[in-house]
Amino acid sequence: MADETNHNQAGEVAPSTVDKQAPTVAEANAPSTSEPVATDIPTANAPDPKAANPKTNPNAAKPTADGAEKPAAAKAAKKEKAPAVEDKPFAEFIQQEYIPALQKAIAEEGVQDLQLTFAKQKLPIAGLPSDEEYWQVIGNWQNGQRQFNVYFPDEDIQGKKGFSCNEGKRPSTLESFLIDERKTTLDLLVFGLVRRLNSQKWLGRN
Repeated sequence: MADETNHNQAGEVAPSTVDKQAPTVAEANAPSTSEPVATDIPTANAPDPKAANPKTNPNAAKPTADGAEKPAAAKAAKKEKAPAVEDKPFAEFIQQEYIPALQKAIAEEGVQDLQLTFAKQKLPIAGLPSDEEYWQVIGNWQNGQRQFNVYFPDEDIQGKKGFSCNEGKRPSTLESFLIDERKTTLDLLVFGLVRRLNSQKWLGRN
């Protein structure tokens, strides 16, 4: 039986699979045209869609309002924090913040005829003569039968504070007010006074 002759012995060249496929692939993905056409042939320089997605990649570039790109890692400028009401000048704080808040808080405790004033005057303390005047918040109701005074000798809510109260013509006493607090806030000034008046049994059903 004669041996079969292969393509090399017969002087023939075996058809290349690449040669067969290349024209088809090239023609399908890169047709001859004078206009640019997008293809689905992957390239080494194409960006990874996930890497370019700012939602999944914090380092991806983000477009700015003017169309330019900036790194996502750049920190946005912090918004300036609004100043606290306690940072207002002393007189403004008392008149604009403390007195309205105090009026509301005491009214909620059942006192409807409260009169509040802010004045610089002498200490109304029996047996304690003084010619020096201090800024104070003065509150009275029941036709002046009940009165309290909150003193600010340093003209600073963070400084020394005092309290006194009197009912009718009985002499009042002077005591320290909120001396154990590191920082005095509007809420603390209101709460502290309401608590003190409650202990005096002047609010609510007292």
